[in-house]
Amino acid sequence: MLSPLDLSLINGPIPKAATVAAVLALTYLAIRKNRTWWVRVLPIVVLACALVVTGLTLVINHLWKPWPEPMPVILMVWLGAALVAISLAVARLRPSRWYARVVTVIAAVVVISSALTATNAYYGLYPTSRAALEVLNNPSVDLPDSVSDVLDVPAGKTLADVWTGGGLPDKGTLSEIEIPGAMKTRPAWIYLPPAYAAKPRPRLPVLVLLAGQPGSPRDWYDAGRITDNMDEFARAHRGLAPIVVMPDSLGSLTANPLCLDSKLGQAETYLTRDVPKWIKERLTVDERREAWTVAGLSHGGTCSLQLAVRAPDVYANFIDLSGQREPTLGTRADTVKAAFGGDEAAFVRVNPLDVLAQRQFPQLSGVIVAGRDDALYRPAGAEVFEACRKAGMDVQWKELPGGHDWNVWRPGLYGSLPWLAQRTGLVT
Repeated sequence: MLSPLDLSLINGPIPKAATVAAVLALTYLAIRKNRTWWVRVLPIVVLACALVVTGLTLVINHLWKPWPEPMPVILMVWLGAALVAISLAVARLRPSRWYARVVTVIAAVVVISSALTATNAYYGLYPTSRAALEVLNNPSVDLPDSVSDVLDVPAGKTLADVWTGGGLPDKGTLSEIEIPGAMKTRPAWIYLPPAYAAKPRPRLPVLVLLAGQPGSPRDWYDAGRITDNMDEFARAHRGLAPIVVMPDSLGSLTANPLCLDSKLGQAETYLTRDVPKWIKERLTVDERREAWTVAGLSHGGTCSLQLAVRAPDVYANFIDLSGQREPTLGTRADTVKAAFGGDEAAFVRVNPLDVLAQRQFPQLSGVIVAGRDDALYRPAGAEVFEACRKAGMDVQWKELPGGHDWNVWRPGLYGSLPWLAQRTGLVT
């Protein structure tokens, strides 16, 4: 029998029930047998909360601009509902009896919980309650030591040709570790598949996987379900799967160095020099460029194309999940000013679409994934795909149901694993 913890938080009865419960709870909080309540308290609370949400939206979207895309209207509506619920609950508490106070607090909690559920469903963050609760866990284990007993692959063969498997653990491991370099970053997360425990140890392909902005490397564990999906892939391929390195490309939750070397930081150097160097020194990996893939979602998808174009000697493959048309802080003018002090020529020299218009990249292969309902990033992805095709890349276009959310990014990445496995020699 399916555990309640495994019921979907994205589709089905739970999100719908949460919306209905929020409406009922707000109705309870809004109704009182008191004329002053109806002519003064309720209108003032609703108006004040509406003004706060409107002002906050303007500040986020037009002044602060911590991320390029505007705040979704539906989420600001839910924020307004939560603020109204809290304000009405506070107004009701003092003149109420104890049992009415208890019901009032419960009603406010219901609205807040429903708002969080709606936000989770909108972005597809945590598919189940079990997944959400795992945010409280620390799954990190120590990285295994380096070994000298490494499986040899004869010239002209791939790992899949000589691999036998057997006697392997059922699951891979996840480790959190600092990767030093040209920028100050948060710890990276490393997934090692079951085959990494084999003796002799195979040299495995590498997937450098980037989060969005705002975000952190752990997002691919919590919302991306990296261990579940990679373990499933490994079980179907005799324990083989890529080593997945999830470095920090931002530096902090809301920073955005644009995956460039600029006034904002040395993100390109970090991701094309420091991270690959650390991986090759610390992990048993296939060092051929054909075995290296860079991928990411949203901001990370933009980065994956940038890094492949800017460092094709490092990354032979990329997976762009809902990436932008170009690295941006909102507008090109804002981006050029912040990153290059107004020098647009400096930006053009590193902007992927400008580079693709000038050079051919037949040595690169990629997958570009977009959400069918993503009005902002789907057209951008289509433009990027066409530019890559014209530049001679072996590139694929995938359009999946959903918007700019994990409902696209999870299947977008894991649906591309067979392509990645073929490209990197994990399958014949």
